[in-house]
Amino acid sequence: MSEAIAVKFDNGPVLHYIETSGEFPVIGTKIVVNNHRGLELAEVRANTVASEETNGSFVRIATEQDIADYEENKKLAEDLKWYLKAKARGYSEPIKIVALEFNLDQSLLVVSYTSKGRVPYGSYAKELKRFVDTRIEFIHVGPRDQTRILGTLGVCGSGACSNTWMQGFNAVSIRLARDQQLPLNLDKITGNCGRLMCCLQFEHGMYEELLKDMPRKGSTACHSDGNCGVVSKLFPLKQTVEIRSKGKSLEYPVSELEISKTPRPSQQGSELEDN
Repeated sequence: MSEAIAVKFDNGPVLHYIETSGEFPVIGTKIVVNNHRGLELAEVRANTVASEETNGSFVRIATEQDIADYEENKKLAEDLKWYLKAKARGYSEPIKIVALEFNLDQSLLVVSYTSKGRVPYGSYAKELKRFVDTRIEFIHVGPRDQTRILGTLGVCGSGACSNTWMQGFNAVSIRLARDQQLPLNLDKITGNCGRLMCCLQFEHGMYEELLKDMPRKGSTACHSDGNCGVVSKLFPLKQTVEIRSKGKSLEYPVSELEISKTPRPSQQGSELEDN
């Protein structure tokens, strides 16, 4: 375990832990780091952390020239992205260009893309070599990474979690929506990336606890007022259930019902899992 600083780059909120030789810049400082991509500009988000694994080293606090070079590289990368997008339409199996990123000294250009077919890397690299003489690396990204890089608004009206604060992606299954009594309508529980919304997992642990002592749908329940029926809906937050009795829907607290001993189904696995 060694002391490090946590930094983030412009392509997402993920924190990266950088080795330092005793210098700890204050939070918000722009610094230059050396990692597998070469020299890159980053922003300090935590200036003293304990980390077992680091993926880069601190070089210096960014100078005005470093920041100017970064902005110039960013503008050039954006221009090349739109040029490459236009050229991609001319291929039989076009790819979707997500982003282009230079490192600080322009020794590397990273092309992030999505594609369903074979990619003619040589042809795309040749197009870029007309403007820059640098090493080019192509990286295929998934739908969630695409949202992380580009950013978008979620259905809640806030920025997408993957682009604002999430540190990684976990598998999201349709069971999470079912346990939270959400409508199993993919149009309503799918994010802009086309995958099940990441936020389905944020409150699921609480719902799992609340559901432990609740009956399953289809169980028979009886109340002391004489009404008996089949459990048709669960309301975990209120700890109540709705039963269908004599053609009517009645809602009762779980604690006031006598439930038939029908075991809850196993929660392992799911019919639909979205990675």
